Amino acid sequence: MVSPNPYVAGMALTRVLSGSLEVLAAVLIWRYGRVDRALEINALLAGAGPLAMMLATTIGLAGLAGSVPPLKLALILAGVALILIGTRI
Repeated sequence: MVSPNPYVAGMALTRVLSGSLEVLAAVLIWRYGRVDRALEINALLAGAGPLAMMLATTIGLAGLAGSVPPLKLALILAGVALILIGTRI
């Protein structure tokens, strides 16, 4: 296996942890078997997805910082902001 770039490894680890949290939540929802508990678990999990996306994007942008023009970095950040705004409406 090829040793990945540390930024790629950080992004991948962020997504693995986020996915593991999603699976754990699904198991807990299944285990409790009650709609009220399922909604509570789902509400707690609602912040994890956007947080994981922001963290992975930040790590990726840190890796690109020296090789991408500042305007492109600003456009990427604006795109991420629009995604977050769009999911909140």
